[in-house]
Amino acid sequence: MTVALIDYGAGNLFSVRNALAAAGAADVIVTDRAEDVLAADRIVLPGVGAFAACAGALFAIPGMREALDDAVLGRGRPFLGVCVGMQLMAAWGEEGERTAGLGWIGGTVRAMPAGPSIRVPHMGWNLVRPAGEGCEPIAAGEAYFLHGYALDPDDPMDVLATTDHGGPVVAAVRTGPALGVQFHPEKSQRYGLDLLARFLDWRP
Repeated sequence: MTVALIDYGAGNLFSVRNALAAAGAADVIVTDRAEDVLAADRIVLPGVGAFAACAGALFAIPGMREALDDAVLGRGRPFLGVCVGMQLMAAWGEEGERTAGLGWIGGTVRAMPAGPSIRVPHMGWNLVRPAGEGCEPIAAGEAYFLHGYALDPDDPMDVLATTDHGGPVVAAVRTGPALGVQFHPEKSQRYGLDLLARFLDWRP
């Protein structure tokens, strides 16, 4: 099984690659080539930074957006978006400037509201709560979060799990074979490795 880990200058690539290997991925290709994405059995899109900058960098790679749409939406290849990689699955993001995402999930990534006892960015360990039955490959547990923006989805049925930070915050989404997590599996110790292992075995 080949896993394409997309390199667009906006991800914690080596930590994610090492975590995927620890979870059982034998063939992880770090790539910025659309043809590698099309040929892969699974696709992982990491992301660290602002939505607008990440979207610009990803969509600037020749053929990458088309390859992602074809591989995931057209061919049903399992996809995992991590942190900003999950946010890029949305239609829009407001970090930096209003910017279009991949549009796989209806909704907008908005700034999280701060308060007297609510610090933004949201940083640290929080409980991931599945939305109900049938939320595979998401499971309940503690994961590591680091973000100041969160997805405001159009359709609650796209939400697989939430966490709490001054109220419910989207922790995971899914549409078809595309899974996104707001937290960082590569920083979430055993919980994160278990999630990656389930993703590698997932048959959406």
